[in-house]
Amino acid sequence: MSTTDWAPGACTLPTAERPFRVAEFDALFAEHLRRATRVDLTTLDLTLAVAAHETAADLTARETECCSFFHFELTPYGDQLDLRITVPPAHVAVLDALSERYG
Repeated sequence: MSTTDWAPGACTLPTAERPFRVAEFDALFAEHLRRATRVDLTTLDLTLAVAAHETAADLTARETECCSFFHFELTPYGDQLDLRITVPPAHVAVLDALSERYG
């Protein structure tokens, strides 16, 4: 997936910064992802190591600033961190692209 596929027109992150944001998601997944479940077309549940809490909170907050259609819900649970990501139906392709990052 190229970084141009990553962000729809609704994203306000400058184009030059997009590869760095993709790299941040890649690093989060590579270092902390334990499980991923595609609940439905608009919902993705990720289980991360609890050590990822600060990184995940910062990254999802910054992503929400530029792509307001994302909804991120972080829930610590024992030694893990549950991250639910939802998008409206018009942005399913973005969730698909995000899902490909950990595959």
